[in-house]
Amino acid sequence: MTGMKAAGQKKLMLFSGRNHPELAGQVAEQLGIDVAPTKFQDFANGEIFVRYLESVRGCDAFVLQCHSDPINESIMEQLIMVDALKRASAKRITVVTPFLGYARQDKKHRGREPISARLMTDLFYTAGAHRLMAVDLHTDQIQGFFDGPVDHLFALPILADYVASQVDVADATVVSPDAGRVRTADRWADRMGAPLAIIHKRRDPDVANEVKVHEVVGEVEGRTCILVDDMIDTAGTIVKAADALFEQGASKVIAAATHGVLSGPAAERLQNSRISEVVITNSLPVPKERSFDKLTQLSIAPLLARAINEVFSDGSVTSLFEGAS
Repeated sequence: MTGMKAAGQKKLMLFSGRNHPELAGQVAEQLGIDVAPTKFQDFANGEIFVRYLESVRGCDAFVLQCHSDPINESIMEQLIMVDALKRASAKRITVVTPFLGYARQDKKHRGREPISARLMTDLFYTAGAHRLMAVDLHTDQIQGFFDGPVDHLFALPILADYVASQVDVADATVVSPDAGRVRTADRWADRMGAPLAIIHKRRDPDVANEVKVHEVVGEVEGRTCILVDDMIDTAGTIVKAADALFEQGASKVIAAATHGVLSGPAAERLQNSRISEVVITNSLPVPKERSFDKLTQLSIAPLLARAINEVFSDGSVTSLFEGAS
């Protein structure tokens, strides 16, 4: 069954880009439907063509695409999918981006810089999206960039509950790798009932443009430290943070993040580090060459499926996280 119908013949349809079909398949299975059949074609010059192979008129469309490498192509593909749905008379179009590309460029740090996260939301709105759904946006303010409803989902319950099952919480400390992630770490600490520590990065006055001094604020000696972040990209920050914790006497370090971007040297750095386990979700696909022995990947398909079902049935997405901190 391709779609799911509600009272009054409302029909839910799930569409998937080509970057992470495994996740789309898992979400469809949770919803009890099939991913809508779609034809994709790449022209010789790199242009993308999309055509849906059955009627989408009047449907409640959810377009799932992971903004993974090659990121610009994946974004363009999703924009074209949205445009095709708009022109085929879909009633409502929800863009589902477990990882929203360009979300780190959410403000100007210096003059003559773009705010690319705002550009991203404007592009999807212009293409025809009525609603945006994302998991663990880099900053909460991005919700205000899109001129329509934004469902901001949190992977915290999935990640924290798994980590709590692997460690003795009485001996655990949740650690923020820098000042920017303190709010995330605070939510983790609340859910796990564990104390919080913060790594404060300071620059060595004798070495230009290099962070050398890490001050750990909080009790970590002899404890299992859980380093939490929204994403792991090249893994430089997280590995240096782990080294700082071991220097302060931590007995064990586990790293947890929603998005495993794992660019460049990330897999090698993490595998060769003293971190015992790296826990991420499948918000992004991890190709074989970026996988490593210490990596654990948890599925967010049940979370996405529940959120999609709440939106479709005019329920409450917020209710999924009430009491989750």
